[in-house]
Amino acid sequence: MPPIIDKKKCIGCHTCVDICPVDCYGIQKEKKSVPVIQYPEECWHCNACVFDCPVKAITLRIPVPANMVFVDAPQKPES
Repeated sequence: MPPIIDKKKCIGCHTCVDICPVDCYGIQKEKKSVPVIQYPEECWHCNACVFDCPVKAITLRIPVPANMVFVDAPQKPES
């Protein structure tokens, strides 16, 4: 499941393209345009693009098998 870019919020800074560790956005020819996800199957769901987007225009749907990684562990009671 590739990242979802909200075209209304995106300012075309391409921070997501620059930060992606697996290059799922591919090479973008036009700056100041909404990035295109050219290789969605390459996405690791690392959230790097989500965290670094200055206008919070990117959301990520985590696949069900990977959801276990993103669940917060319960707090250990203090003794």
